This record gives sequence, structure tokens and C-alpha cells, in this order.
Amino acid sequence: MHHPPLPLTRDLVLIGGGHTHALLLRKWGMNPLPGARVTVINPGPTAPYSGMLPGFVAGHYARRELDIDLVKLARFAGARVILGAVSGIDTDRREVRVPGRPPVAFDVASVNVGITSDMPALPGFAQHAVPAKPLGPFAARWAEYLEGSGAASVAVIGGGVAGAELIMAMAFALRTKGRTAQLTLIDNAHALTATLPKSASTIRKAMVGLGIEVIEQVSVSHIAQDHVALDDGRQIAASFVTGAAGAKPYDWIANTGLDLQDGFIRVDAQLQSGDPAVFAAGDCAHLNENPRPKAGVYAVREAPILFQNLRAALGSGAPRRYEPQKDYLKLISLGGKSALGERLGTSFSGSLMWKWKNHIDQSFMNKFRDLPQMKPPALPREHAAGLTEALGEKPMCGGCGAKVGRGALQTALADLPAPNRADVTPLPGDDAALLQTGGARQVMTSDHLRSFINDPVLMTRIAAVHALGDIWAMGARPQAATATIILPRMSPNLQRRTMAEIMATASDVIRDAGAEIVGGHSSMGDEMTVGFSLTGLCDTDPITLSGARPGDALILTKPLGGGVLMAAEMAGAARGEWVAAALEQMVQPQSKASELLAGAHAMTDVTGFGLAGHLLGMTEASGCGASLDLEAVPVMEGALELSAQGIRSTLFEDNRTIAPELPTGGKADLLFDPQTAGGLLAAIPANRGQIVCDALRKAGYPAAIIGHMTDAPGLCVQS
Repeated sequence: MHHPPLPLTRDLVLIGGGHTHALLLRKWGMNPLPGARVTVINPGPTAPYSGMLPGFVAGHYARRELDIDLVKLARFAGARVILGAVSGIDTDRREVRVPGRPPVAFDVASVNVGITSDMPALPGFAQHAVPAKPLGPFAARWAEYLEGSGAASVAVIGGGVAGAELIMAMAFALRTKGRTAQLTLIDNAHALTATLPKSASTIRKAMVGLGIEVIEQVSVSHIAQDHVALDDGRQIAASFVTGAAGAKPYDWIANTGLDLQDGFIRVDAQLQSGDPAVFAAGDCAHLNENPRPKAGVYAVREAPILFQNLRAALGSGAPRRYEPQKDYLKLISLGGKSALGERLGTSFSGSLMWKWKNHIDQSFMNKFRDLPQMKPPALPREHAAGLTEALGEKPMCGGCGAKVGRGALQTALADLPAPNRADVTPLPGDDAALLQTGGARQVMTSDHLRSFINDPVLMTRIAAVHALGDIWAMGARPQAATATIILPRMSPNLQRRTMAEIMATASDVIRDAGAEIVGGHSSMGDEMTVGFSLTGLCDTDPITLSGARPGDALILTKPLGGGVLMAAEMAGAARGEWVAAALEQMVQPQSKASELLAGAHAMTDVTGFGLAGHLLGMTEASGCGASLDLEAVPVMEGALELSAQGIRSTLFEDNRTIAPELPTGGKADLLFDPQTAGGLLAAIPANRGQIVCDALRKAGYPAAIIGHMTDAPGLCVQS
């Protein structure tokens, strides 16, 4: 018997991708709570593991080894990812505010955003220095500085363990590069007071061995381009300045109305704030009953407790208490592959301690690098012939990867009778129709997409830009739109929230394009689909597929690879930053591009049938051929790498049959990759090709001239 998916009834929103939430998402993927919709909000697609930062700075680890991939992790957990920095929580309305999108509603929320630095408050710091957190900008600046030449001068402000680890790692890295360096650690009090005297002595000896000067009990006056000025008048030479002091909570937490301790969210033994719907963990939380120093070990140990208590708050099970341990093994990097371990009043140091620290760090990261493969449900033992083949070896793609093949579509359309009405002009091969309405030329189109991401807002933005592509490709001005929305089964409350997000986003995109939403239709189904029917107005004859001429330059406004990347994302095989960059391409509107391409002889948008399929449609309608310069075709980051691994959209094979004469393998395979909200493909008079392409690039489009139209029919590729 077929059981439809269970309805969604509660929203759990995880604010921040810190260590606690990362571990929680992994546990959730292995044991999800039916009926709960999970959202994780984080500024970027990855969350760095701070324990390996000194090792990266010293050169022991590559930058990527530090990153927890939240996009992959969220896919594993069945959660939606929102990439943005939270600006506030409205506890009365139960909403999280993220700039640039509608508020995110919650029934239960959890905060795990870590801490930030007040270093930029120092005079000159913002202009001439870089804080050690957030890690991304710091890592990029340090890598650039390390690759420089000549004598180096480095200053680290803050003489705690973090500052000492950082400057020892920097000293080791510079020494490895063979660069002479002046290195200074500056603290306004006594350095290394949080460690045992024996440990502090070991660290100080290590710093002396690395040529590091420690300046204590003096404050920084200001930072200049080439030095740090101290209050006592000294100037410390420094062309690279960073800060590992002044950890403080994020400013927005102060405006939440939650009970705070020095700006940190006060939580009880259940990790619950004064508001029973809001939890907090890690460095941004203050443990009321057992206050502890800010340390990653507590965030890690809180994860299983938070996992159970959030489920209890959502209606399943009983909460548990978190009892933090009194002491823990502190492991401190000493620059090279040597570390100090401190616990229970004693300490040890040497290469063995570094191996132990590396083992602990790698074991933690391996939890996210090697996510368990969850098996799909088995087919019924008895089933009709052809079911296995129809299902295929992988899940059906969303977006344009879910479209019906070009062959099936053309066969169906070929049997339709020609229009009888004089005010309807058939445009063979084009996705839109031309209507004459009271003397005005109007184009009309419809497009909808099966969702391939869990975020209704982002999916709506992509679907709207995708549907508008047909209007823009005809050189028309969008006029009016109706929306067609199918939601997965959910409670009335979640229906209201989701529809509000979708319609606010749809209105934004459609209105930005110069049109208005005038209505629509919604229903419930097994999965989310978003679509639009649109009209547009033409001041002149519409640009169609049929006007291209031999010699025309072919311009493509967006790179290829979206189908491969989304198929890989569904399979948990794509890097989060690749996915984020691909989605950024998809949501880029093409209104300005359409204006700049107004003089095109022919134009289309590259969507489900891939570049080869849509270009072939243009050549057939125009009665000429096309030659592609494969090297010039822009591709999305990661697309070639994933394609080489054999990752394909489910529509790829059907698209491949459209142009069997074209080469296969390598970049050529991406010519058949179905694109969602893909670029405009235009045939431009040859003498204007470069001018138009330059104008597009100046307007922010990654446009390229990818070939030209030819006299000989069909497609060919110059590789």
C-alpha cells in the first residue's frame, strides 16, 4: 500500500553552524523526527573548525580541511539551509530576521553562533589589521601574506592561549618559507594566565625558540600601516597585525529580549533560555548553574543533550540535563608538530601530544567528511515490468532536470492543430506565444519547477527568474504573472508561513522585473513545485529563434553546469561553496542582459535541453548552423570536476541524443547539461559581438562569445 509523506507540523530553526549544531544535524540525519521541518541559518556554506586553525596557519593543514560543509550536512539531515547572517530574533512573533529575505518563523529555535571579536574597535584596526575570527577573511589574508617575499613583521594582540598558538604557528610557517621575521605578542595584562605555571613556562620557552618577543602589561594605542603604537610610546614594527583577544557576543543578541549575562544568552541545565522556545549552546551561551570558560569541548559535549531537548520541545520525549565536566584535556599547539597537553593539574608536551591532538581533531572532522550513506527504501517484491528501469539508478532531479525529454515534447506538440485565431501567431520552437491584443504585441509563457532545494524562498526566486527567462529571451518587457504553487502536506500554520514566504519573494522578483503578480493557484501534493504564467509586452517585433544569420557571434550570459551541480548536491557529492555559487548564478535576473541584447537576430534562454539542444533549436528555426568554441564556454566552479566523476542530471541522456554528432567527454558533456534559470543565448551581428559582450560583463554578467553561426547546417565544436 502506498503511504504519502507525513505532514510537516513544527518548525525547528538552528541559528548558526557551530560545533553543537553541526553534530546535532548529523544525529538528526540518522534519526529525524517525523513532522519537524529543520532550518539551519549560517552566513556561509561552511563552518570552520577552530581547533585546527593553528595547524592551518603553521602549514600543517590545507584550508579546506578546516571546513564543515553545512550544505552537505543539511542535505543529509533533510534540512533547508539559509545562507545569511542573522540580524535578530523576535521572540514575541517567533521569527528570525535575516536581511534580504522574509522573516523565518519558528516553533523552537536554537542559537549556536559562537563569539565575535571587539578588535575592530581599536583605532586603526579596521583599516590595517584583520581579526582572527571570522576565520574565512583571516585565512585568505594570511595565505596572501605568507606567499610574499622579504622580511616579515607580525604582531598578535592578545596574550591568551589563542594568541600564543596563533603567533607560534605564524613563526613556524614563516621559518618554513625561509623568511626572516620579527614577531611580537602583545597583552595589556599578564600573558597565559589561564594555564598552569608549568604550562605557561613551556609555552614561553617555545616562543623564545621561535624568536617571538612577548610584551606584557601595556595597552595598544593605535594601529598604523606598518606598526603597532603602544600607550608607552613604543612603536612595534608590524606589516601583518591580527587580534585574538576581546571575545564578545554578537550585538544582535542584546536586542532579543532574552535573559543575558554580559551579553551571552543565559541557559539552564536543559540549555533552555528564559524563553522556553529558545535554546542556546556553545560560546554564545552562559550556563547559569555551572558557568564554564569558553571552550569548544563544552559545545561538543552539549550536542547529544541539545538533540534530545529540542525533540522534547517539539513534542517527542523528555528533556535531559547537561552536566559539564569539571576539567578537560587542554591541547595547545606549539607551532611545529609539537603540542602541550594539560589536565588535572599536570602537563606534558612534545610530538606525541601533537599526534594525539591531530587524532582528536581529525576524528571530529571525519564525522562530517564521511557521512553515513542512508539506503533508499527497497522496491516491493512484486511489481510491474519496467519499474526498475523507470526509476533509474538515482533519484529524479529537480528543476529543469525533471523536465520531459525534448523528443517526447516535440512529438506531442507536432500533433496539435495550427491556431485558428488571427490574433495568435505561432512561433515554432519558442517557449512563448505572440498575441495581438488591441494593437499591442503581447507574449505569453508558462513554466514551473519541481523543487530541488528545501528553501521555499530560494526556490521561488529561482523559479521566477527561470520563468521570466522566456519573456526576456524575446526582448519583451514583463507585464503580469500568476503563480502556481504546490506545497508538500503540512499543518495549516506551516501552510500560512510557507505561502507568506513564497508570495513575498515572488512579488519582489516579479515587481523588480517591472511586472505585477495578479493571482494564482495553490494546492497540496507530495512535494513542492513553484511555477508562473507570465505575459510581456513588445515595443517592436519579438526576438525569436528564427532570425540568426551566418557569421553572427553567439553570446552566452551565464555559465553552464547547474544540472551537474544540483544532481551532485542531491547525492551529497558537491562542495557547499560550489552549490552556493551555482545558486547565486541562478537567481541573477536577466532584465538588464535582455536590454543589452536588444539588437540580437535570434535569442533563447538555455534551460532544460542544455546549450546544445537550445542552440540546435535556433539553427533549425534559422536555417543555418553553428560552430562552438568549447574553450570559450564558461562553466560553473566544480562542474567539470563532478562531470568527470560521471555525475549527471537525469535528463542528460535524453539531451545527449539531440546532437549525437557532437563530441563526448570532458567539457563537451556540459553542452547537454540541463540548466535551471540559465543564461540567455543570443546571435548578435558579428561587428557588435565584442561591444555587447563587454557591456554585459560591465553590467555584472559572466558573459562570453562562445562561437558563431555558420552556413553549414547542424552543430560543430572547435575544441
